[in-house]
Amino acid sequence: MKEIVDTGLPALAQPFSWAVKASGLLFTAHGPVRPDGSIDTGAIEDQARLTFANLQRAVQAAGGRLDDVTQVLIYMTDVKDMPAIDRVYREFFAAPYPNRSSMGVAGLVVPGMKIEIVAYAAV
Repeated sequence: MKEIVDTGLPALAQPFSWAVKASGLLFTAHGPVRPDGSIDTGAIEDQARLTFANLQRAVQAAGGRLDDVTQVLIYMTDVKDMPAIDRVYREFFAAPYPNRSSMGVAGLVVPGMKIEIVAYAAV
């Protein structure tokens, strides 16, 4: 049975939940969404920091820590942003790192949004 986790992030127009727990696993996806629901479309470092802070918020709301994250999928609109994203990633994660895949995409739902992530955690 799945359980919706209240992350404290605002409900958006799209039909999805910020975080869902099932069978001891957390399924969550995040972008640079501010607490008021607006999207940060500024510098990639700021977008990445907000995105990973939202992930941290979701994991903590589910009763876990970032050390519990087992996999992170990163979608970015410009692969040249990878070094900046890696710098921010290291602010949130330390070795041993979660399994990770990073991919360049043609675009994300909000114009100017440069990063979106999907993450799984054992909580």
